[in-house]
Amino acid sequence: MTSTPWGPAAALVVLIAGILAGEARGGGAAMGVLAVAAVTATAAWAVRSRTVRAVLLLAVVGLVGAALMQRALHGLERSPLAVAVIHEQSATVKVTLLDDPDSARFATRVLVRVDARNGHDAGARRVLLRASGDVAARLRILAAGDGATLSGWFAPLDGFDTRFAWRHAVGSFHASKLLRVTHARAPLLRVANALRDFVLGGTRGLAPVDRALLAGFILGDTRGVPSTLTDDFRAAGLSHLTAVSGENVAFVLALVAPVLRRCSLRGRLVGALSVLVLFGTMTRWEPSVLRAVVMAAIAVLAGHLGRPQHGVRVLVLAALLLLAADPFLVHSVGFVLSCAASLGITLLARPLTARLRGPAWFREVLAVTLAAQLAVAPVIIPVFGSMPIVALPANLVAVPLAAPLTVWGILAGVVGGLTAGWAPAVPRLLAVPTTALLHGLVAVASVAASVPLAVDGRAVWGIVAASALLTALVWWHRSRARAGPRRAHADA
Repeated sequence: MTSTPWGPAAALVVLIAGILAGEARGGGAAMGVLAVAAVTATAAWAVRSRTVRAVLLLAVVGLVGAALMQRALHGLERSPLAVAVIHEQSATVKVTLLDDPDSARFATRVLVRVDARNGHDAGARRVLLRASGDVAARLRILAAGDGATLSGWFAPLDGFDTRFAWRHAVGSFHASKLLRVTHARAPLLRVANALRDFVLGGTRGLAPVDRALLAGFILGDTRGVPSTLTDDFRAAGLSHLTAVSGENVAFVLALVAPVLRRCSLRGRLVGALSVLVLFGTMTRWEPSVLRAVVMAAIAVLAGHLGRPQHGVRVLVLAALLLLAADPFLVHSVGFVLSCAASLGITLLARPLTARLRGPAWFREVLAVTLAAQLAVAPVIIPVFGSMPIVALPANLVAVPLAAPLTVWGILAGVVGGLTAGWAPAVPRLLAVPTTALLHGLVAVASVAASVPLAVDGRAVWGIVAASALLTALVWWHRSRARAGPRRAHADA
């Protein structure tokens, strides 16, 4: 028995409205807002009318959303590093990497947590670490969870880097010297990093560019992909394929299912949730990963309790939990796109499949692709200015290649990692179908990117107007067709 999503959906809308209202008010402790929320919650508990109680509880959700955003902004403005950032002070810092370093030819940057500044506690605040030259070369080989001690100076975020404020960065730190490096100490990160190295180690039979692209498909790691190839995938509307999604999560759970079936019910639950956390850590908890993992966790928990949930309800609950945990996600384009695509597929894929014509496999692929593209268009066009018109046919060709590539890439990586030491020919043999699929996808992206046509905001309004006119004409024609027999019958 599934539950309707309307209650959680209303709560999600009100939460987002509260978060945006809190952003408009600016940073603050928000104690007054929280006090009003507490009084409203007490009133909701006291009243007998269900309608009034529902309205009051929605008000509580909105107030809590506003308070969460105000407190998050307050944390940026009143951090222990605020003075050092404003005055660009020099310091020696001890940091922990929160992501894998993103490296250009002569520079490296990575989001880090500052654990200590000049030997004193720094409040575990985040900064964007930037380095060049020799320091950049040494940093780029590190991984998330590794630690480093560096000297340099703080500075405010500027230019394109200001977007890192929505990832809780209070400023930047320009490193001039790398003094010490320590490997990840947290057991979860050590296991996750070891598994990443193991899976990617089984792909050494691939060419460097192919290996980097495969890492994007199976782990969301596109750091090694050439910028020209990244531009082709973006221009073709295929960049979402290199972001880890629910399909990756579902396959990982299917991969461990034979082992979990041998466990007790509680063991299956704990095992599935542990796999989800480990996979999320391996893929560095990107916004799309957060959404997919939390949705999977809710579905697994609901199944364990014997209360399976509708897909839309699971998505809404996941979004509620994630936005409550981090209201800054409302400004994450990746998170919004991931939620929109998931919503579109859940709501539109089945009806579209029923209306389309052709073989079942073709209708399903086309329906899922069309549903996702329609759902993300309202996000892509305002944010990026336009959406490539070739995105739909490109996805129609690329998605059937990407699905087996992801499955085969993970399997080949695992098997290749196991056999690389005593049978080096096996990884090379396993790389043959991987290479063929990768080159097929690259060819699709290259051809699609050469089509210059795109849909912008004006074109969307034109399409909407034309669709409305066509709908009106069809309705008018059908009305006249129905009126004809009735008029003839009346004359008779």
